[in-house]
Amino acid sequence: MTRGKFISIEGSEGAGKSTALQFIQQYLAQAQIEAVVTREPGGTAVAEDIRQVLLHAPHTETMLAETELLLMFAGRAQHLQHCILPALQKGLWVISDRYVDASYAYQGGGRGMDKANIQWLEQWIVASHIPDLTLLLDIDAQLGLSRAEKRGAQKDRIEQEKIDFFVRVREAYLERAKRYPKRIKIIDADQSLPDVQAAIKHELDLFIQSIHA
Repeated sequence: MTRGKFISIEGSEGAGKSTALQFIQQYLAQAQIEAVVTREPGGTAVAEDIRQVLLHAPHTETMLAETELLLMFAGRAQHLQHCILPALQKGLWVISDRYVDASYAYQGGGRGMDKANIQWLEQWIVASHIPDLTLLLDIDAQLGLSRAEKRGAQKDRIEQEKIDFFVRVREAYLERAKRYPKRIKIIDADQSLPDVQAAIKHELDLFIQSIHA
């Protein structure tokens, strides 16, 4: 059986990842490609419990950056072994809302953690299981936060960070894209929705063409 393909969607707050995921689902359905849509942190029962601790636990105790990083990779270990790999082995495509690049952006860029520690965890937990394609929805940090505010949803622990945090997150994402240009494709999320979707479709078209080349 042919292994499925793995696509991750990355981007900071307000970039429009949820809308992009819906569009990608529709695109793949029209192409008669069966896909599993999942997310990080989360994606399995245990990983969703870890997500709750990471983002919504009602504690007054400050969570250390080290704790946040380790919890992210703990959830990722569960997600990879119990969701992503089984689906790929069945020939299904996997579309994940965030994956390992998010740790470099949020814990590395946002929190200022040593990249060497993130790389060590990546080598241990993720190994060679990286996405075949990553779509990075890039948006100005202030614009992204303004869009997120308009949703009116209650902010989780990370969403409550200040603008400087998200500026660093964006810079770290762009640094990753520059380092891995073949895998990470930047989508300008400042554009109108039709233009964003057209850009996503273009990258997906190219990706599928490369598979059948």
